[in-house]
Amino acid sequence: MTDLAPQELRVLVAVDRERGFSAAAASLGLTQSAVSHTVRGCERKIGAVLFERGRHGARPTPAGERAVAHARQILRLFEAMGAEARAAAAGSEETELSGPLRIAAFRSAAAQLLPPALERLTARHPRLTPELRIVRELGRGTAGEVADGRADLGIATLSATVEPPAGVVVSTLFEESYALAHPAGHPAPRGLPLIDWDENCGSYTRRWWSEQDWLPAATITAEDDSVVLSMVAQGMGMAIVPALTLAGAPAGIEVVDLGPRPPTRDVGYVTTPALARTRAVRALIRELRATGGGIRR
Repeated sequence: MTDLAPQELRVLVAVDRERGFSAAAASLGLTQSAVSHTVRGCERKIGAVLFERGRHGARPTPAGERAVAHARQILRLFEAMGAEARAAAAGSEETELSGPLRIAAFRSAAAQLLPPALERLTARHPRLTPELRIVRELGRGTAGEVADGRADLGIATLSATVEPPAGVVVSTLFEESYALAHPAGHPAPRGLPLIDWDENCGSYTRRWWSEQDWLPAATITAEDDSVVLSMVAQGMGMAIVPALTLAGAPAGIEVVDLGPRPPTRDVGYVTTPALARTRAVRALIRELRATGGGIRR
């Protein structure tokens, strides 16, 4: 197979992003025929059809999804190469960082864990430009964003029973405990209706959850843990929530421990082996570990 050039990779990524050849051409400043020619050339080199063409644009085939994910990762390494080489030439890890740092995180991590970490990081490296996407921890979650080349690092909830996507590395930042949140002053919080959200009660809490005969089925299920806490504060029920979520709890909520062996979950990061060696990702990991040490266990 003849190697693909960086510009060919950029065309593949643009067609996937824009879901069409015309829109991709406009975003790249090319003609539609040039984009079509480039895609056909990539398909010949790879030996697979990468996009399904139709009246409604272009959609990646399974082969195209895999190819585009690799293209994003390769282009990201091209971006990082210059900064890494200059730091090596200067012989110092303290050379100022610059450019984008793409992060995917679930909501409570983005709200509570990232701000202090990024504040310290950007104070030392003002030319660094973090780009944050909030991703729900359902399906492939933040790990999928990294595997697909859309993020340099993902903050994820880790599970010993769920394998991460191929091609990524994971590491635990900290373990956090769950607690019972209920309306302040309620005399019997365990008798309240249960409010839950879709991302809660993963494999890390399922066994504990099944052993609690006092826990009813959820009467309200939301998409967001901050909405759950707002409902609890309004007296609508109780919730079983982790420390990161409780760090953003509104007024009107009391928190009760769940005994000597409460459910816990591991919060960690996901990146690729290549990006794990870049200075920007390493610096962010250091700040995340420092911040995670202050999370209530």
